[in-house]
Amino acid sequence: MSNAIATENAGPQPGITPAGQTPYSAWMRTDVLHTLQHPVSDHPGEHAWITSVQVSELYWMLMIREIQTAQQQLRSHDLAEVCRTLRRVVAHHEPLNATWKSIAWMTPTDLLSILSRAVAKYGKDTALQGWTYRQMVYLLGIRQPEHLQHFTPQPERHQQLSQVLEQPSLYDDVLAYLHHAGFAVPAAVSERDYRQPYTPDKTVEQAWRDIYAEPGKHAELYLLGETLADIVEGFSAWKHLHLMATRRTFGHRAAYFGTEGIAWLLPTMEELPFPELWTARSFIGDPPAAVCPHMHKQERSA
Repeated sequence: MSNAIATENAGPQPGITPAGQTPYSAWMRTDVLHTLQHPVSDHPGEHAWITSVQVSELYWMLMIREIQTAQQQLRSHDLAEVCRTLRRVVAHHEPLNATWKSIAWMTPTDLLSILSRAVAKYGKDTALQGWTYRQMVYLLGIRQPEHLQHFTPQPERHQQLSQVLEQPSLYDDVLAYLHHAGFAVPAAVSERDYRQPYTPDKTVEQAWRDIYAEPGKHAELYLLGETLADIVEGFSAWKHLHLMATRRTFGHRAAYFGTEGIAWLLPTMEELPFPELWTARSFIGDPPAAVCPHMHKQERSA
């Protein structure tokens, strides 16, 4: 009995490292990680291409987890933790966007020599087939059900993305929190078909204007708004880098369903999550409307 008590009070005991591993390699799965790159060409830069894309996939999944955590915190009305969580999303965009530098050396000759071999081995692909990115975009509130068609060959992922579409986005949960906090967010904004694109609402825009009009009174909501704006800046920066990489390596070739890649990507630059947070900025900071002094004279004379 005394030996059992002594062991119990000794604190956490060292784990058992699997044979042939160090604690680091067992925890980080490095032996598995470095077997996941399978070049299809003899191009010396293909490893950089594969690694850059795989790292992007990991960061998108990291952001998905952070956003889902923030949604749960919003539903629990824990705004301080929401802001801490979303600041991590802002931070994750820095290394994600930097991955483009690893393949900035690519010319059309480099890229096409790799893609041609990938097509020969696996068939023609498109970046639209990336389910991780699509889930992140859906969570940010850019709802485009038509993209589900790209995941028909992956029934499990198709179902997963369909479920995400049927549930509130991060912005939907933000608006629900604003309603809880006493702002006049209409019921129609939250009680809607989440699968459909969000329609901006002037009442929501006014809520953001009111928050920014009194940042001292609404300090946490003000911080939330600025954090959401930072997320959109990071997201938009990634899309800009994607567009420029396409310009450099692909030009005006046909890409997505016969549409040239640049023509397809350009409109996406206008897809800004959290729309009223941006439209409100046309009015935030405006001084109160001046009252004409002649009106007061007329009122007194009457």
